[in-house]
Amino acid sequence: MSTPHNSANPGDFAPTVLMPGDPLRAEMIARTFLDDSVLVNNVRGIHGYTGFYKGKRVSVMASGMGMPSIGIYAYELFTQYDVRGIIRIGSAGAISSDLPLRSIAIAQGACTNSGFANQYGLPGTFAPIASYELLSRAVEEAKRMGVVYRVGNVYSSDTFYDASESLGKWQRMGVLAVEMEAAALYMTAAYTGRDALAICTISDCPFTGEETTPEERQNTFTQMMEIALNIA
Repeated sequence: MSTPHNSANPGDFAPTVLMPGDPLRAEMIARTFLDDSVLVNNVRGIHGYTGFYKGKRVSVMASGMGMPSIGIYAYELFTQYDVRGIIRIGSAGAISSDLPLRSIAIAQGACTNSGFANQYGLPGTFAPIASYELLSRAVEEAKRMGVVYRVGNVYSSDTFYDASESLGKWQRMGVLAVEMEAAALYMTAAYTGRDALAICTISDCPFTGEETTPEERQNTFTQMMEIALNIA
């Protein structure tokens, strides 16, 4: 069995898939953390690997950028490959002043400016939230590791270059950080009856101008990776 975006065979993916946006980050995770990792998908350069972490079978596959992209890959993993949970491990820009560079935002919920939910024809506004089981386990793991983290809402934006300069308004509502995928992942998980969580490392601080390099984002955001691997 394959899909338009995934050439893996049935059973190639573990029950839990870690999902960074960057295909090179997926490759780095597989090479750094997984034993006996095997490339199971490379359609459109979206690397998917399955291997073992501390004896547990785990997969990692890139999502690409944006909600349409992660929506496609998450839906196919949930419905065609019987994946039970997806943990997004990505980068985010700090909105809250409580999140310094390289700290971690654990997304309890995801606000959005996207029309992704329109497809469901709901008679109201849907609130995308994380799987409580994955969320609670991630918080306990972050505490155990002693990392700097916050739990709360993130803002999943359809625009990277925001002409409306809206981040200050989201900051006033207590939103932690801005990224581009969590809301679609949470909605797809809800629709398919599966579990999802987004854990993001702060890569830049728009209000201060601080930022990390693309190489640092690809290779050094290891704390969120270890949190995700330990709860997978």
